[in-house]
Amino acid sequence: MTAGGALAALIRSSADRRAGGPEERCELCAAPLAGDHRHLYDTGREEALCACPACSVLFADNGAGDGQYRLIPQRRRRLPPVETGPLGVPVGLAFFVPEADGTVIAHYPSPAGATRWEVDASAWRETVSRCPDLGGVVPEVEALLVNTARGLRHHWIVPVDDCFRLVALVRREWRGLSGGGRVWPAVDAFFAGLAERP
Repeated sequence: MTAGGALAALIRSSADRRAGGPEERCELCAAPLAGDHRHLYDTGREEALCACPACSVLFADNGAGDGQYRLIPQRRRRLPPVETGPLGVPVGLAFFVPEADGTVIAHYPSPAGATRWEVDASAWRETVSRCPDLGGVVPEVEALLVNTARGLRHHWIVPVDDCFRLVALVRREWRGLSGGGRVWPAVDAFFAGLAERP
């Protein structure tokens, strides 16, 4: 999965809203969108698309077949601490997306976007055996999101569009070599917001 297209769309959308730019529209039928709308994962282009309610229902595969679009779930579930060291995480802020073929791709946000690598399959199976909830993560559209930076212990199952938003936030707020004074308060606010969302 690549976050490039979704990341670019989120950055563009955020900039347009701040500048009073054009109204956000469904990327399938061009209908105007409410601020809080659903997303579809385009398996062909490997990106998230903004979708109106009608297209969310009409085009979503939901895993039942082999359609091009998958409805991104809205589930957010906080987990007990998960040992992610064996997964090869070089930093404290990362997310892990199982793919349809059984591989798991890890990503970490950076000032240049999301860096990615393939997780060792046996390490992922071991992690799932210690945290069985991870076995229910929906391939391509949900992720394990981890924040252990600065001594924190946040572990969540989230929709992948939350992960794309986090990548955009880090890219927007990062300053200098260490991130500066804005990025970590913004990341903290992002995780606090996960806890408040339904």
